[in-house]
Amino acid sequence: MRGRSERFRSERLKAARLGPRDVLHVGSAGLRSRPVRVVLSALGIAIGIATMVAVVGISSSSQAKLMRELDELGTNMLVAAPGEPMFSGEKVTLPRDAVGRIGRIDGVQDVGATGDLERSVRRSEKISEDETGGISVKAATEGLLKVLRGEMARGSWFNAANSRYPSVVLGDVAAERLGITSPGQQVWLGDRYFTVIGILGPLPLAPDVERSALTGWDASRKLLGFDGHPTSVYERSTDASVRAVRSLLAPSVDPENPRNVQVTDPSSALQAKAATEGAFSTLLLGLGGIALLVGGVGVANTMIISVLERRYEIGLRRSLGATRGQIRIQFVTESLMLSGLGGLAGVVLGAGATAVYAVSGGLPWVVPPWSMAGGFGATLLIGTVAGLYPAVRASRLSPTLALHAV
Repeated sequence: MRGRSERFRSERLKAARLGPRDVLHVGSAGLRSRPVRVVLSALGIAIGIATMVAVVGISSSSQAKLMRELDELGTNMLVAAPGEPMFSGEKVTLPRDAVGRIGRIDGVQDVGATGDLERSVRRSEKISEDETGGISVKAATEGLLKVLRGEMARGSWFNAANSRYPSVVLGDVAAERLGITSPGQQVWLGDRYFTVIGILGPLPLAPDVERSALTGWDASRKLLGFDGHPTSVYERSTDASVRAVRSLLAPSVDPENPRNVQVTDPSSALQAKAATEGAFSTLLLGLGGIALLVGGVGVANTMIISVLERRYEIGLRRSLGATRGQIRIQFVTESLMLSGLGGLAGVVLGAGATAVYAVSGGLPWVVPPWSMAGGFGATLLIGTVAGLYPAVRASRLSPTLALHAV
């Protein structure tokens, strides 16, 4: 009889277990009773997460645009140009038939060239020759547009007919600086007027061509005194043969002295830009992390104040049989929910800021899933850490003293 009584007493004194629904209910009680404080506390977390998500998203969007441009422009173009002279005063030039020599290399698909002209281009002869506007004049072969994968914004490119006459094609930057908006207008080049037959679109792989006035190869020799030596020879090869072609370019152009030929890869600049796009983002990520830590301190402070204000509630729950572990779970859950609300708001704000930036800048909207998951996970970690001390402090409150203090 005595054993049954003791067993019955122990079963009656055993604390009831809290289910997940009960934990969420008691954990959200403090949030529901103090909505303004909850919003202000979650704001710090939201700002930190929004900053981190937006920084990663904007950087990823910019990289995606650069990689898309690289895919469209290709990474299989090389440029051969005169190398550095061994002796001062020596002039290094490419041979006149450099285009033909490069075109005979196995794997080369398209070849084009430009040659620098010591001329200036102006709207009229009334303008001083010194006012060049940063625009250079170049002779261009008919195959240049194809090898650069360029497009005509307006007008047409050189062909076998118009390349022999005083006609000119302007890069988009050159046309803007000259105030030329449509073909048919004329510019003063050398000692005569040339008719503008076309305006190029942007050429990311050839920015020097964007700032140039291009004349036909034959017309340049007849009308502008061009010596026929190309300054830059552009070639496109198959992707599989880029490395082999690169090794053969200099010996093919100048077999006697390959050092006189410099070979470059224009796409490497875009590749380097894409690789370093996130360098500055590291600083902004650090600032976002600091804001996140400040938000975590705010959550911890809110939880400590909540414990002090709710001593009567804690004492009453303890006197009704709640264990210390249940009190700890209650306040850790409240801290997690508070941080989670801020993290969720931060992810939404960061993704929205990235979308606004991408749309305004014409970029693809890219927000890596790992940045959103990582940001939200960081808020839960901070919420757990921020809620541990207040939870432990709450669980150690004596029910008698807590009720007596009220």
